[in-house]
Amino acid sequence: MSQIYQHRARKRFGQNFLHDTGVIDRIIRAIAPREGDRMLEIGPGQGAITQSLVDSGVQLDVIEIDLDLVSILQDRFALAKNFTLHEGDALKFDFSRLNPEPSSLRVVGNLPYNISTPLIFHLLNNAHVVRDMHFMLQKEVVERMAAKPGGGDWGRLSIMVQYHCRVEHLFNVGPGSFSPPPKVDSAIVRLTPHAVLPHQAQDARALDRIVREAFNQRRKTLRNTLKNVLSAEEVEAAGVDGSLRPEQLDMAAFVRLADQLSAQPAAELS
Repeated sequence: MSQIYQHRARKRFGQNFLHDTGVIDRIIRAIAPREGDRMLEIGPGQGAITQSLVDSGVQLDVIEIDLDLVSILQDRFALAKNFTLHEGDALKFDFSRLNPEPSSLRVVGNLPYNISTPLIFHLLNNAHVVRDMHFMLQKEVVERMAAKPGGGDWGRLSIMVQYHCRVEHLFNVGPGSFSPPPKVDSAIVRLTPHAVLPHQAQDARALDRIVREAFNQRRKTLRNTLKNVLSAEEVEAAGVDGSLRPEQLDMAAFVRLADQLSAQPAAELS
């Protein structure tokens, strides 16, 4: 049976197929799919995780960009009534097509390293319909997501993901669990959107603008990195010491700076 679904991984799609049954079982236990759950799998590949999700009785939609894999998946799950395949690019996928209820969609995926960060941001824009997300990512990316203020990993990814979600670094996965083996370690992360945002900005676009500006030159002080959007006086008015570097600020401080920007009559937020 394995020969039927044999497929050569394509570098342009960042494909590394998970084959370690122990890791697959551990991922499924972490996800804990329940019959009737509404789930979306991004990049199902050859169906290593897909099969267990279908067997669990969830209502499963999958997005796959590789046409050869689309054919394989169509053949493999043709008789599964709880399986729907969407051919296309997950970065451009309109999640409203699934008509999910608020906080209902459970998202899973072994994400290609080359699109993982933009895809995470695309999903955060739809966080209101998401119940939770479980992803296989490059270990370094997961460490940045879960980082705390004060360290070198604390940056735009940490802040924007943690603004929307609780981040749990569940476990690491070595290169030998994949074919072909990647040159880096991987990790499983769980992202759970906050029911109530711990630090809510007046405008999330202002927060993104502030964070992008702040970390554009992370070695400089805030009064220098933010000078294009906030004056030194406005930084101080937000209760933030302009002599600090951006990695020294916590979430609450960034939200105060964002609200200071939002208060400007002609604030440039994009």
